[in-house]
Amino acid sequence: MPLVPGIRHAGIVVAAAALLAPFTASAFADAGFQRWIGDFRGTAIARGISPSVYDRAFAGITDPDPAVLEKARFQPEFRDEAWQYIDGRVHERSVATGRQMLRKYGRLLNSIERSTGVDKHIVLAIWSMESDYGEFLKRRDRLHYVPQALATLAYADRRRAKYARGQLIGALKILQSGDVSRDGLMGSWAGAMGHTQFIPTSYIAYAVDGDRDGRRDIWNSVPDALWTAANLLRRNGWQKGETWGYEVTLPPGRKFPGGSMSLSKWASIGVTRANGKPFPRPGQSAELKVLQGRDGPAFLMVKNFFVIKRYNNADKYALAVGMLADQIAGFPGPRKDWKRPFTRLSISESEELQKRLKSAGFYGGEIDGKIGPESRSAILSFQERYGLERDGYASMELLKVLRK
Repeated sequence: MPLVPGIRHAGIVVAAAALLAPFTASAFADAGFQRWIGDFRGTAIARGISPSVYDRAFAGITDPDPAVLEKARFQPEFRDEAWQYIDGRVHERSVATGRQMLRKYGRLLNSIERSTGVDKHIVLAIWSMESDYGEFLKRRDRLHYVPQALATLAYADRRRAKYARGQLIGALKILQSGDVSRDGLMGSWAGAMGHTQFIPTSYIAYAVDGDRDGRRDIWNSVPDALWTAANLLRRNGWQKGETWGYEVTLPPGRKFPGGSMSLSKWASIGVTRANGKPFPRPGQSAELKVLQGRDGPAFLMVKNFFVIKRYNNADKYALAVGMLADQIAGFPGPRKDWKRPFTRLSISESEELQKRLKSAGFYGGEIDGKIGPESRSAILSFQERYGLERDGYASMELLKVLRK
């Protein structure tokens, strides 16, 4: 991968050895990565980062983060089936915890809703989706030092190099501002940070000091994080008092046009609300989304659905946020369920599945009911060992086999 050319900063003359000194701690370190960090120093300085902040950010960093590159190859928004993605995020535990957080932070959430117009249940659903209501942040072994993660992508991931360079400058600006310490600048493999997982440039654009302590701290302050999430939605056009979409029933045998039409126009060609009620604002523009074709639930999405996508530009993500928010608020899930090739497990049953796989020597991860890559790998190994169909599904059918 070509190196980013260095840029000399006027008035700063530093010997090459001194430039590289903080990055050569190990004789076995990645020399190419060290050169990249040394060369990018000039770029960062030209973009307003002080030399001392840059050197402090990369002190002792000698190698790319291999886990970053591994995680970059797996993005569930694009690889999971719709029902897999939704099942893993909208379930009895995420709903119950959301209601618990609504009680705990009710005054804060009401204040956010009054000031921004953003539905408090949507804010809670985003918090759940992004960090499991902050639980993700408690596992430091799952987090990545953001400058190292972004430098890794810029150095070794050709597709994300431009993104990573821009976000790295943003992360360094955040460090320079004093909002977070070097040790606290932790996040995801792609540089998303804090309770509500903001990438650095979005943090710079939207972060709010919600607790009014003089710092914007989405890592440790729940008020700052939730205000920041709502501020992003508000500034991207959130429609106060509006829903995100409607579950609908499609008339059989008809093909539907792409793009947006008014709800009244959709109704005129036979698309009706699944609950039988009329559309409350028939003049509103809406777009049809069928993530599993006619086999799964269908939705007419209005403006707020596309505002949610400004947080994460994936239909599955925005749909999961909307569905989870509705269920936290006490509304039922879709009337038409997803079509799955197996019987779905509850969270407690998924935990039982993991326990049984662990006791059989196939699974070494956490017993948390979350069926991720490690759980699927264990399932595949078990299925192969016992001559079962290798589908990797955490199903009631598989659990019954394990119980025997």
